[in-house]
Amino acid sequence: MDERDAHSGSRLVVRVPVEPVEAAAEADAVDALRREGVLMLRGPLFGVAAQSAEDGGRWRVVSPITSGCPQSARDSLNSLLWHRAYTGGAGPRPGPPVDRAVRRELLAAVARLETETVDELLVAGTRYRVVRAEEYAVAGPDGLEGPRPTDPQPPKPDWARGRGAVVDDGLVLDVDAPVSPATALEQLALRNLHYTGARFPDPVRADSEVAVGTHPDVLSLPAVFTLVEQAAGGASAGWKAAGGAHATAHDARKSLDFAFVWMLPRLHGLIPEDALDADATTYRTTDGRPDPALAPYAEASAALRAGLLTRLEFLGTVHQIARARRLLRWGPDGPEGPRPSDVNSQPPTQLHLRLDEDGRVIPEA
Repeated sequence: MDERDAHSGSRLVVRVPVEPVEAAAEADAVDALRREGVLMLRGPLFGVAAQSAEDGGRWRVVSPITSGCPQSARDSLNSLLWHRAYTGGAGPRPGPPVDRAVRRELLAAVARLETETVDELLVAGTRYRVVRAEEYAVAGPDGLEGPRPTDPQPPKPDWARGRGAVVDDGLVLDVDAPVSPATALEQLALRNLHYTGARFPDPVRADSEVAVGTHPDVLSLPAVFTLVEQAAGGASAGWKAAGGAHATAHDARKSLDFAFVWMLPRLHGLIPEDALDADATTYRTTDGRPDPALAPYAEASAALRAGLLTRLEFLGTVHQIARARRLLRWGPDGPEGPRPSDVNSQPPTQLHLRLDEDGRVIPEA
């Protein structure tokens, strides 16, 4: 392992990869840098990070940094704290027992999150913060960047319905951790990234410029994979998002497969809404025969699965799995939170039933 300071006076440390898997991923990253052309900002994403005494200067992501507005992340924190008060865990599954004093702190924090747009809380010795990252993609000669050969993939493709890998699961934010040369180069290049275009309102541009000074360090987060689409032959119209973030390209591919065989046939009126278990490959008409109108949907699914495709044209629309990147700013007190100009799509509200200090649900009057 070779570590050395990459920038005098900065916190950036480079780690030259020597293990074969790391070296292959670095070669992929270098190739991507050579192909890159235009950086395309999509906008901010929000999540929740936590820091306890044993974490030192590091923060742990406890809610994925994938929400489109700060209030969605606050609601995630609300649910996390409520579930801990109710079950002792971070979700419906029970966790360690919670004593009354800790539960009172948890429920007091939940009460604040139901009425206030609060972005940081100290609860039972742990700091929770709503954090902000910029999402962007890169376009080169061949269009938007897609998955790289060394991006995480399951050893054997799994097409079963259900939840895939969780974005940011177990992710630790550590601005002092060594990074690869390609990541160091990208982070250095993006240190001064801020909004300048006239399409951004004045307060957004002003907050963006201020953030460069208040949070001068940047941290690259793991890539996520999203579905995008555009009309076939309509490159001038650009790409539009067609789904949320996925931890792996295959999870995004499974989402597209589900759209082909289940969602789109229903949107197009080819499968009745009450045929819950049927899809384009299994649905039969009243006489027990396959519906010819569903054949293109089944064929698109088969092509997607057989070739593990990342781009496919179907019914006049080009669908692609895009590789999205996220950049988080970091200041003296850790990761950046929401900016004054960030927009909330909804106000705070009560999300869960009331609990008493013993964790029992209080009946509604």
